[in-house]
Amino acid sequence: MPAWSIVGLPDTGIKESKDRIKTAIKNCGVELLSRKYVINLSPADVRKEGSGLELAIAVAILQSIGKIKSFNSEEVLFIGELSLDGKINKINGILPICLEALKLGIKKIIIPFENGNEASIVKEVEVIPVKNLNEVINYLNNKIKIDSIQSNISEMFNNQIKSNLDFSEVKGQESIKRALEIAAAGRSQLFINWFTTALGKTMMAKRINTILPNLTFKEALEITKIHSVAGKINGESIITQRPFISPHHTVSAASLIRRR
Repeated sequence: MPAWSIVGLPDTGIKESKDRIKTAIKNCGVELLSRKYVINLSPADVRKEGSGLELAIAVAILQSIGKIKSFNSEEVLFIGELSLDGKINKINGILPICLEALKLGIKKIIIPFENGNEASIVKEVEVIPVKNLNEVINYLNNKIKIDSIQSNISEMFNNQIKSNLDFSEVKGQESIKRALEIAAAGRSQLFINWFTTALGKTMMAKRINTILPNLTFKEALEITKIHSVAGKINGESIITQRPFISPHHTVSAASLIRRR
């Protein structure tokens, strides 16, 4: 009997994705055969989460019914969430996924177009940005050519955006300024405990970043990975400014950990 089933410890989101995948394939002009489709997510003992698997599942189904030519699936990674009309939506965490794919020997990654800038900093892998499922089908069948995207990392670091704040704007408060300089130079923790309000604690804290050295590539990569998972990249390739977080003094411990 015709049916769809997904096995291999999928979460609820992945179980629901079969309807999106089915509709997206049909809206791309491909008529699915009336048969039973079993999608096996391997390894079976690892729980699968997120909507980023939808593009890979759709490609596997299209290949199984002969709509996509055979290719070396061990060298290509597909990441993306499908809309009902076949559009491929961006996902969070694309950068750490690409870096992990590089470690596993993946040579080509097909990703949502909106994630292109973020993934382009992984130079050792060919990153192919696509907008919809039809583009993927035509690309894999060699009907169209899509150029890989890469960023000029050295140029980004040579032109790092400077903060509009400056430590030299702090007038007076020589003792606390000296303490901030020592903490910045030694990369150590600092706790400012002034109970009187309006003495400039937050103002000075915001300006500590301006007396720290520029980020190294490794530091920027770690910061960008965290922002990527949190979905706060906003189209940037890599974040070149040190982050500053200012939680309210009434914040709970659990909320503070989530914000960090």
